[in-house]
Amino acid sequence: MVHTVRTHKGADDKAFNCVYQEEDDNGKTGVSLSKELMAIAGEALKANITTLGPLVLPISEQILFFATLVAKKLFSAKVKPYISDFKLAFDHFCIHAGGRAVIDELEKNLQLSETHVEASWMTLHRFGNTSSSSIWYELAYIEAKGRMKKGNRVWQIAFGSGFKCNSAVWVALRNVKPSVSSPWEHCIDRYPVKLDF
Repeated sequence: MVHTVRTHKGADDKAFNCVYQEEDDNGKTGVSLSKELMAIAGEALKANITTLGPLVLPISEQILFFATLVAKKLFSAKVKPYISDFKLAFDHFCIHAGGRAVIDELEKNLQLSETHVEASWMTLHRFGNTSSSSIWYELAYIEAKGRMKKGNRVWQIAFGSGFKCNSAVWVALRNVKPSVSSPWEHCIDRYPVKLDF
């Protein structure tokens, strides 16, 4: 592990209450999701990425980001915000497989390829929403596919109630062989599958 960044928005009541366990009118306990969830998640993600970027991005990306930020301040809203290319910092992405919207949004906004989000989609397909633990199934998927090579950098990003956004950055110290105790061991050859959403 090289870096961890934890963003917690719990001081804001809307963020704190956007994912909440409560009883319904019939006495059944469940999880309540507010309408503001995606906006709050976006704010938490932006704060997390803003902290993570300087730690992992090449200096050329940091200069572009800073120059755009300065131009935006000088020329108001006429300058489009610069989206840093995190593909220059990472070889693999393990995105919280909390649902289609989470993976879709990160894939689109970070301009990731199908290969970059394959582990996230296949984990969602096979295991469903396992909450933030999905990032470990995704890492196991990448390893089971034999894709983890010495020096590869991995970004694990997960979300949680309260509202939290957490990033962990790993660097492989060696080529990682598929493990016999992997949750993908007996089925990895059937993946990826075509998903029809």
